[in-house]
Amino acid sequence: MSYEPVVGHEAEASDEFETRLKVYEGQRAAVARAGKDPVNAPMIRHWCEAMGDTNPAYSGPDAIAPPTMLQAWTMSGLSGHTRGTHAYDELLGLLDDAGYTSVVATDCDQEYLRPLRPGDEITFDSVIESVSEKKTTKLGTGYFVTTRMNIRVGTDLAGTHRFRILKYAPIRREAGREGEPDRRKKPSRPRPVVNRDNAAFWEGVQRRSLLIQRCTGCGTLRHPWLPGCNACGGLDWDSVEASGEGTVYSYVVMHHPPFPAFDPPYAVGLIELTEGVRMIGNVVGVPYDKVRIGLPVRLEFQEYGLQERDEGWVLPVWRAQEAQQMQEVVA
Repeated sequence: MSYEPVVGHEAEASDEFETRLKVYEGQRAAVARAGKDPVNAPMIRHWCEAMGDTNPAYSGPDAIAPPTMLQAWTMSGLSGHTRGTHAYDELLGLLDDAGYTSVVATDCDQEYLRPLRPGDEITFDSVIESVSEKKTTKLGTGYFVTTRMNIRVGTDLAGTHRFRILKYAPIRREAGREGEPDRRKKPSRPRPVVNRDNAAFWEGVQRRSLLIQRCTGCGTLRHPWLPGCNACGGLDWDSVEASGEGTVYSYVVMHHPPFPAFDPPYAVGLIELTEGVRMIGNVVGVPYDKVRIGLPVRLEFQEYGLQERDEGWVLPVWRAQEAQQMQEVVA
C-alpha cells in the first residue's frame, strides 16, 4: 500500500485552487464606463485648495488638471456605479467561498500619459491584471488581486491606475479561557509603508531627523516626498532638516473604528511647519478635546514595537508646546 501524507493533498488542493484563480487574469473587471462629470475647473480648484497646491499650471485659460486627480474623474459618488463584470464578481465570489472573506486595499500606482483639461470627457475600463500566489500577512492568509484601469479621452489613453487589494482569511486569535482575563499582548502599531520615493525620509526619521524634500531646480520644498517637483517639474532634489516647529492647521479626533494597536479617542493633526509644508501626525501632550486649530506644536520622536524580537521603529509626533511649557514651569 502506498501512503501519501495529508500535507501532499493540501498542497495539491492549493495548487488546483490557484490554477483556477489564474484563469481570471486578463479578463475584464469593468467595461465602457464614462465619468459622471467632464473635467472641470471647480473640482480642480477644490482639489488644489485641499492639497495646498499653488502650481499656476492648474489655473487660468490654459489650465490642466493635476495628474494625481486621475482617479477623481472616475469616481462614482454616493449613487455608485453598477457592479463589475461577471468575471470580477465570480473571482471575488470564488475567494469568498474558499474562506477569504475579508478585504483590504493595499496600494495603487498611477501612470500619466496625457494631461487632462477642463471640458475633457473621460471613459474608462479595467482588467484583472494579476492574482498572486497565496501570501501570509499579519492580517491573515490570502491572495493579492490587482486590477488595471485605463482612462481615456476619446481614443487617447490619458493614464492608467493600478489598484491592489488583499482578499484574506483573518487570523483567528483565541481569547483566554472562560473566567480568565485575555492575556494576549496588544498588537504592535503598523509599520510605515516605505517605498523608493520616501525611503530617504524614513531613514532620516530613524536617525531622529525630520527631512523635507527640496527641488534643486527652483528650491521649492515639498511633502509628502515625490519623484518630481510639483512647481517646476524638475526631477533632481536634495533635503533640508526641519526646525521641528509648527502649528495645527487642521485635525480630526479618531473614535471609530477601533484598532487593537491604538487607544481611541486620539487626535490626528495636519501640521503646518514653519518651513511652509504640511504633514500628518499624532498630536500629544494635551487631551484630544483640547486640540485646536492654531495650537503651537513641536516635533518629538517616539519609538514603537520594542517587544520581544521586534526591532522597533521610530515615528514623528507633535507635542503641544503649551503642555511642554507647563511641565517646565512645574519642574
